[in-house]
Amino acid sequence: MPIDLSNAQNIARVLTEALPYIRRFAGKTIVVKYGGNAMKDDAMITSFARDVALMKLVGMNPVVVHGAGPQIGSHLERLGKKSEFIEGMRVTDEETMDVVEMMLGGLVNKAVVSALNQQGGRAVGLTGKDGTMIRARKMNLKGHDLGQVGEVEAIDPRVINHLEAGGFIPVIAPVGVGEHGEAYNINADVAAGKLATVLQAEKLILLTNTQGVLDKAGGVMTGLSVQQVEALIDDGTIHGGMLPKIRCALDAVNSGVKSAHIIDGRVTHSVLLELFTDEGIGTLIKGS
Repeated sequence: MPIDLSNAQNIARVLTEALPYIRRFAGKTIVVKYGGNAMKDDAMITSFARDVALMKLVGMNPVVVHGAGPQIGSHLERLGKKSEFIEGMRVTDEETMDVVEMMLGGLVNKAVVSALNQQGGRAVGLTGKDGTMIRARKMNLKGHDLGQVGEVEAIDPRVINHLEAGGFIPVIAPVGVGEHGEAYNINADVAAGKLATVLQAEKLILLTNTQGVLDKAGGVMTGLSVQQVEALIDDGTIHGGMLPKIRCALDAVNSGVKSAHIIDGRVTHSVLLELFTDEGIGTLIKGS
C-alpha cells in the first residue's frame, strides 16, 4: 500500500510542533481537574486517559482531581432525593454525603484509574482522606447551612510526592477530612486549585463543558493577564457559572502557579491540544 505522504507530513508537523512544549514541561507538575460532564461516554474517558498517560510518558507529572456532579445527581434522583444548590454548591446532608463518598471515592475514582491504567499509565486512586491529605472545615456561605460542604484548611502533599517519585499518576477525589474525622464534600475546582498551589504546579488545567472564557461576541479569549481577567469580571463579560472557575484560576496564578487553563473537556484530546499546540483550544490565564 502506498504511503499517504500528505498525512505522514501532517503527523510529522504535529510532532515537531509538540517537541518544544514536551521539553519545556518535562519534570513539571500539571494539575488537571476532570469534571463529571467530560465523563459522559467511554470515548470521552478514553480520550482523556490517553492524554494523561502520554503526559506521564514524555516526562511530565500529571495529578488528576476529578468531580462527579452529574453522577451524584443521577444517583440521588434514583433514590428519590432532590439535589439542592446554593450559589453552585450542593447542599450535602448526611445521606447525600454517603452518596458523594460512594460516587467520588468509589465508582468514579476507580473508573478514571482503570481508564488510565488501560492506556499504559500507572494510576493510583485516593481521596483527600488518605494520609489526611486534604484537611477541611465546614463552609459558612453567607449564613447558609450547606451541611457537610467543606472548604480547604490545609493540604499535605507528601502522599502525592511519593507517588510522583515512584512514577505513578495520582487520581484524587475531593473529599476532605475534618478535625474529628468527619467527611466533607469539596468543590473539585477549588481542590484542584489548592493542590496546584501547594505543589507549585507549572499549570492548572480545568476541564469544563464550555469552550473557555468568551468575549461579548461569543469568541474564546486567551493569553489573559490577571489584570485583564479582573477587568472582564468588573464589566460583566465574565459572569454566572464561569465566575467560580475564574476565581479558582486567579487564586492559583496569584499563588505561584505559572498558568491556568480553562478548556472544553468534551473535545477529543483537549488536554494535548492545549498543551502541545501553538494555538491551544481554550483560555490561558498567565501568572505574573
